[in-house]
Amino acid sequence: MTEQTWIPEDVDSERPSIARIYDFYLGGNHNFPVDREAARQVVEMAPELPEIMRVNRAFLRRAVRHLVEGGIRNFLDLGSGIPTVGNVHEIAQAFDPTSRVVYVDNDQVAVAHSREILNGNDRAMAILADLREPATVLDDPEVNRLLLLGLGEPMAVLMSAVLHFVPDDEEAAALVATYRDAMPSGSYLVLSHACDRASAAKRVGPAAAQYSRTIAPMKLRSPEEVTRLLDGFEILDPGVVYCSQWRPDPADGPVPADPLPTACAVARKP
Repeated sequence: MTEQTWIPEDVDSERPSIARIYDFYLGGNHNFPVDREAARQVVEMAPELPEIMRVNRAFLRRAVRHLVEGGIRNFLDLGSGIPTVGNVHEIAQAFDPTSRVVYVDNDQVAVAHSREILNGNDRAMAILADLREPATVLDDPEVNRLLLLGLGEPMAVLMSAVLHFVPDDEEAAALVATYRDAMPSGSYLVLSHACDRASAAKRVGPAAAQYSRTIAPMKLRSPEEVTRLLDGFEILDPGVVYCSQWRPDPADGPVPADPLPTACAVARKP
């Protein structure tokens, strides 16, 4: 795929993007010089950030695999970013080709590249929308059609490394509650969130402040605060833990004694 095919004409290539910076951290090439420079400035403060992103991505893969093996076939990935190897539709459809996935992002490059990858896959799609506008997402006719939202079939809503970009606690809680209320009984929420772990505070705190100044407002939350976001859900074992601790897979490497500061959970709507 050439650069010309994946960059929409009206994209501002001089403004850093959360999705493209995440792509850079994961080793992708769908990012601009401004994204790479912003990422490098943050990594200077917290060198472990690329590894944090990879550990978060590994958690997402394990969570999706667990849910699809348990019977979930509908996935709504909010703030999905730019597709990378082992993305949600690849994991879910490898287990059951009838699995359906909708990716949602407010970055035009992420959505354009997603649509290019998904071309010909009639059970996966990407829409340009902001997760902070749940009515827009949930009322989208194509989202409703693909995920069978009107039929009461359980689904999984994925909020992977996105809610720390909603710094207001009340807004973050209200967003989770809105999506929860729209989910049928038996549905799941997959959540991961940058955490203010004491052992990494001297590095990650300033890095988060740099994100807020140059990329997007960001707020670290404690595991206890992340737990409160899950009000109304039943949290699956092992609870709210660091990403490397959630049902670890030997293929992802050993679980470190001092986990990286990203909390996560998988929770079920009763």
